[in-house]
Amino acid sequence: MKENGKNIGLNRPLVAHASMFMACAGWGLMAPVGKDAMTHGITGLDMVTLRIVGACVLFWLTSLFVKHEHVPLRDKLRFIGAAIFGLVCNQCCFTLGLSLTSPINASIVTTSMPIFAMLLAAVILREPITGKKAVGVLMGCSGALILILTSAAHVSSKVGDLRGDLLCLFAQFSFALYLSMFNPLIRRYSVFTVNKWMFLWATCLVLPFTASHTWQTVSSPLSASTWMEAAYVVVVGTFFCYILTMIGQRTLRPTVVSVYNYVQPMVSVLFSVLMGLGVLKLSHALAVILVFSGVWLVTKSKSRRDMELAHQEEQAIGQNKTF
Repeated sequence: MKENGKNIGLNRPLVAHASMFMACAGWGLMAPVGKDAMTHGITGLDMVTLRIVGACVLFWLTSLFVKHEHVPLRDKLRFIGAAIFGLVCNQCCFTLGLSLTSPINASIVTTSMPIFAMLLAAVILREPITGKKAVGVLMGCSGALILILTSAAHVSSKVGDLRGDLLCLFAQFSFALYLSMFNPLIRRYSVFTVNKWMFLWATCLVLPFTASHTWQTVSSPLSASTWMEAAYVVVVGTFFCYILTMIGQRTLRPTVVSVYNYVQPMVSVLFSVLMGLGVLKLSHALAVILVFSGVWLVTKSKSRRDMELAHQEEQAIGQNKTF
């Protein structure tokens, strides 16, 4: 039994890392696929509605076949806040931003989330900001600024759009805030319990404002390829990817989860160029280098817990030398 327990302990981090990799790869492909659907009849507002409502239906249907968990009223109400920051603000801003800017820009902006996670951890969790973190933030902000200035100088959505870039940037801030504030709540329940309540609240918040517009779009004739792309966004890019993300979040720290955003631009850039939905420019490459380097510095720096453990080890070593 002890040996089996050890094996389970070793496999759990592996499953968590694999889940985060597959989720971010699925999201990376979702950017060009969703962008193509939004250029063939489906608006950004419609795509947000389809994502949230479609995933809500899928999660509640799936919850009928898994073990039921009792959720007290207090936590059900807390899921409203999680839904606002983790779904409504995040998905609305990212999807609407993607409809305006290029998939390449949208995916590069997603790598800024670890920087937001670090800043929010400093404010909310009182994590120390080291010199390495400060340099990382400066580099990441420089990369984002290059993207924004490049987008402001062009009118082509294949290069970028300032409004879309800023919306995608705010989406990352919203998701980082969700990770920082609601991580204990996420760990308390199963993947399906968390998602069914979050998506239910998100549906209640979004549908009253978008139902009529989305119904008109759904009733209009759309090509089969557009419906297939929309289905990918809902089923894979939302339903399966959120399940995989929750599996990763239950084991990995928020900063580690956010690092997997590296995978998104790699997949998105490749398919965007192949599909003719984006143009890779030298400024994009420079922005990627700066943002990736900045995020690497932020995530490699020590957290408050790491510093406390190091201090305790030093004290223990000092006491052993005394004896």
